[in-house]
Amino acid sequence: MADQVSEEDILLAKRIISAAERHDLPALKVLLKEGSANGQDPTASTATSPLHAAILSCGDAKHGKEADENAVATVELLLQNGAIWNDLNKEDETPGCIALRLGQKKIYDLMVEAGVRAELLFSKIAALGLGDDAEEEEEEADDETREEQPAAKKQKVSEEQVKAIQEVVEEQVLDDVSLDNRAYLKSQLRYKPGILLDESDNAVMMDWETQIMQRHAETLTPKKGLRTMNVGHGMGIVDTAFLTHDPAMHHIVEAHPQVQEKLRREGWYDKPNVTVHEGRWQEVLPKLFEEGVVLDAIYYDTFAEDYAALKEFFSEYVIQLLDPNGKFGWYNGLGADRQICYDVYTKVAEMDLYEAGFDTAWEDINVPSDLHGSSKWEGTRRPYWTIDVYRLPVNTFVSSS
Repeated sequence: MADQVSEEDILLAKRIISAAERHDLPALKVLLKEGSANGQDPTASTATSPLHAAILSCGDAKHGKEADENAVATVELLLQNGAIWNDLNKEDETPGCIALRLGQKKIYDLMVEAGVRAELLFSKIAALGLGDDAEEEEEEADDETREEQPAAKKQKVSEEQVKAIQEVVEEQVLDDVSLDNRAYLKSQLRYKPGILLDESDNAVMMDWETQIMQRHAETLTPKKGLRTMNVGHGMGIVDTAFLTHDPAMHHIVEAHPQVQEKLRREGWYDKPNVTVHEGRWQEVLPKLFEEGVVLDAIYYDTFAEDYAALKEFFSEYVIQLLDPNGKFGWYNGLGADRQICYDVYTKVAEMDLYEAGFDTAWEDINVPSDLHGSSKWEGTRRPYWTIDVYRLPVNTFVSSS
C-alpha cells in the first residue's frame, strides 16, 4: 500500500502552490527549504504543481498580461529546486503547454531550455551508467562476495518476482508493439488506403507525409547521379521520391518481413541502381562500411525506435558512410504530439548532431490544416502528430563548405 500523505505535507504543498501562484519569492524560498517544488494538493479538484500554478497565474498575454520579472524569477526558482519541466496536471498539460496556450513566450522559452537541460543530463547519466540504485551500489561495494551470487539476488528480487516483471513487460509490448522494435518487426502490418498500421493500431506512416518526404529527397539530392540510401521503406514514399532524382545507386534498408514482401511485389528488387538490404540497420550498415560503400545522401525514418537509436545512427554510422560533402536527413517526428516536447527534442538533436560533427539547417513546412482532429486518425491508436509546423533538418559535416 502506498504511503498516505500526512495533513502537514498537504498543508505545506498548498502553501508552496499558493506562494508560486502569487509569485511571492521570499515566501517560496523559505517554503522550498521544507517542501518539494513538485508537490501537488491531492485534495484539490484540479491537481496542479507549483510550476503549473505559477505559469497559469501569469494570465493571457494576448490580453496584455505579459509575465513580469517576479513571474519569471518564480519559474526559475522552481526549476532550480527540481520542478519537472514535463510534469502533467489533470488536464494533461505540462507547464510549457500552459505557457504556450497563454502566449507567454518568455516563460515558454524557459520551459524549453529546462527541458533541453534535463534531457541532456539524462542522456549523460545513461551514458555513464549512473542510473543504478545508490544503496545497491553501496551494498555491493561492502560485500564483494555478492558478485558471485545470481543477478536476481544481487538486486534483492526473487526468481518469481523476476518472472512476474518479465510477464508485465511482455504484456506491455504485446499491447503496443511500438514500444519495442523487435516486437514490432514480429507484428502483423496492415496496408490500407493512405495509411500503414501495425497490429496495435499505431499509424506507422500516412500519406499526408508525402510533401515532407518529397522535400527531404529534394534537399538531400539537389542533382542527379548521387549515391543515396534510405533506412525504413514503410509505404515507399521517400524511396519513390529519391528515384525521381535519378541516383547512381540507391540503397534501401528494411527489416520488417511484410514490407520486404511489398518491395518484392512492387518490383523494387529489380529496379535499376536499387539495392534492397533485408535486416535491421544495426546489422546492415557495418557490412556496408566494410564493403567500402560511400554515400552522398542518407535518410533515416524507422519505426518503434527511440531517440537513442537515432543518435547512435548518426554518431556511429552516418559519419562512417557519408561522403565529406554529403547530406544527412531524418524524419523529425520526435515528440510531435506536443509542441513543448517537439521543441525540446529538436534542440537536443541539434546539439547532439553538432557534437557528432554535423551542422543542421532547418526548413519549416506547414502540415495540412485538416490534419488535426480529423477523420484521418480514425482507427488509429492515437494521433502521432498534433502540431502545425514540421521542422525539416538537413545535416552536413561541420567542416564541409
